[in-house]
Amino acid sequence: MYQAVRKLFFTDCHCADESSTYETLFSKLDTNKDGKVDVSELKAGLAAMGIQTGKGAAQKIISSGDKDKDEGLDFSEFSKYLKDHEKKLRLTFKSLDKNNDGRIDFMEIKQSLADLGMDVSKVEAEKILQSIDVDGTMTVDWNEWREHFLFNPATNLQEIVRYWKHSTVLDIGDSLTIPDEFTEEEKTTGIWWRQLAAGAMAGAVSRTGTAPLDRMKVFMQVHSSKSNKISLVGGFKQMLKEGGLTSLWRGNGINVLKIAPETAIKFMAYEQFKKMLSSEPGKVKTHERFMAGSLAGATAQTVIYPMEVMKTRLTLRKTGQYSSMFDCAKKIARKEGLKAFYKGYVPNIIGIIPYAGIDLAVYESLKNFWLSRYAKDSANPGILVLLGCGTLSSTCGQLASYPLALIRTRMQAQASIEGAEQLPMNLMVKRILEREGFFGLYRGILPNFMKVIPAVSISYVVYEYMRDGLGIQK
Repeated sequence: MYQAVRKLFFTDCHCADESSTYETLFSKLDTNKDGKVDVSELKAGLAAMGIQTGKGAAQKIISSGDKDKDEGLDFSEFSKYLKDHEKKLRLTFKSLDKNNDGRIDFMEIKQSLADLGMDVSKVEAEKILQSIDVDGTMTVDWNEWREHFLFNPATNLQEIVRYWKHSTVLDIGDSLTIPDEFTEEEKTTGIWWRQLAAGAMAGAVSRTGTAPLDRMKVFMQVHSSKSNKISLVGGFKQMLKEGGLTSLWRGNGINVLKIAPETAIKFMAYEQFKKMLSSEPGKVKTHERFMAGSLAGATAQTVIYPMEVMKTRLTLRKTGQYSSMFDCAKKIARKEGLKAFYKGYVPNIIGIIPYAGIDLAVYESLKNFWLSRYAKDSANPGILVLLGCGTLSSTCGQLASYPLALIRTRMQAQASIEGAEQLPMNLMVKRILEREGFFGLYRGILPNFMKVIPAVSISYVVYEYMRDGLGIQK
């Protein structure tokens, strides 16, 4: 049955035959003969013909072609959707067919993905090719390409990159992440700023939701020691007794406020560093992307770092110590001078390298493992796999950079603690190792890990709602 359908609909028929071909296909799909094809008919009809579609593909096709919003496609909408979609597919096929021989091989797929910033092995490129190749020749001609994607809303291999784009939408309250990257299409259509706005809002809600755990982490980083052990329960009791329930959100205001400027600076700096570091115009290799991301992160941190210091001071403040964030800034400047706003800056900047490097390396390894093991019909792993990969890689990055984060926080806080010595970074590390041992560098790691899963979950849900609200197509 499938071969007969394939012969009927996926041959090189154009012009006069095209309309009758679409009409025959429409008639087969319109099972209740009401003159339109809805989602259930499209799903059932394509399944009966043996045409595989991705999850949610039928709904996306109907939504894209349904101009009169009646939740179905009449024949004119149906044929227009297919014609427009086929034009996009033809353009993409030609762009992938580097040697213009009318066929795409695995090396051309590998090269195309590399141009888009996604390095895949020969085996992975072959797997992607096999999912499209019908006749087993290990090359894909136009008919095979059209057959695979005609009823798939994804028009090109950029979709594969979008599936796997290591997005900073998953906010875990850390500022060391590599910036988001956008395609040329996203930049020219203005989708990029909406995605950044959606990500910023997701981060704000996520950080607010996990603020008590974040405050506990900072509290334990600064005050916990071998002689003064602080448990989670004991720490929360202490905070509630000292300042009441609202005290659990101390420092959250400035933590949320710094998201927007940091995101904007990071994104703009990333675009500039990519241009400066790329060896070929328009093409950025993996190591160049990592360097550009790290430098962009360092640039953003340098600009907004005073807000980081104020966040730590406001998080640790006692009741009545500061009336507002402006009062906090004024008192720090008056008592300690402007240099105080950059205390802990060195360990913070050094921490970007292990965080970003391990984060990206773990993510790439998990991605390659999934592609080599499970990518049979599609390169789309689904949201749970992506969330899992992103969460695990970010957690590994945090684990590697955590000692530097602890040193940074203590240096930011030490002037506000009575009787505390003003130690430079090297002496502070030495003091902690002498008095508390190696694990002293990991004080507060438990509440830090406890907030990862709720933070990721909240940020993802809010991001999806914001995408809908801002009209970003999925």
